[in-house]
Amino acid sequence: MPLSEHEQRLLEQLEKQLHEDHRFASTMKSASTAGNYSTRNLALGALTGIVGLGVLIYGVSSQLILIGVLGFIVMFAGVYLALSRRGGTKKTGLPGAPKGPQKSGFMSDLENKWEQRKRDEHGSS
Repeated sequence: MPLSEHEQRLLEQLEKQLHEDHRFASTMKSASTAGNYSTRNLALGALTGIVGLGVLIYGVSSQLILIGVLGFIVMFAGVYLALSRRGGTKKTGLPGAPKGPQKSGFMSDLENKWEQRKRDEHGSS
């Protein structure tokens, strides 16, 4: 379904603002390229996963269900460890993002345009 002229103008304005807002772009770039995974956790998790897989295979081949289940749990713990984030601390928001109720110019402009569009739609109905 093609966009209306108004929607095309809004899309062009958004694209232009996105290209002009270097701080937002650099924040998004640093958030996506930040090394969130720890090499130590990846190595330990992979090793634990391999050991768990070995225990699982041994449990299945020897028909000891309890050993197989333990192997699966160890393997699952290894995968969880490998995929856990660095440092064990939870990050809230993007790095370098302002704390509190402050809004960037881009976001406030976007919200204003959205509210204006809502007013225009309700006014013309």
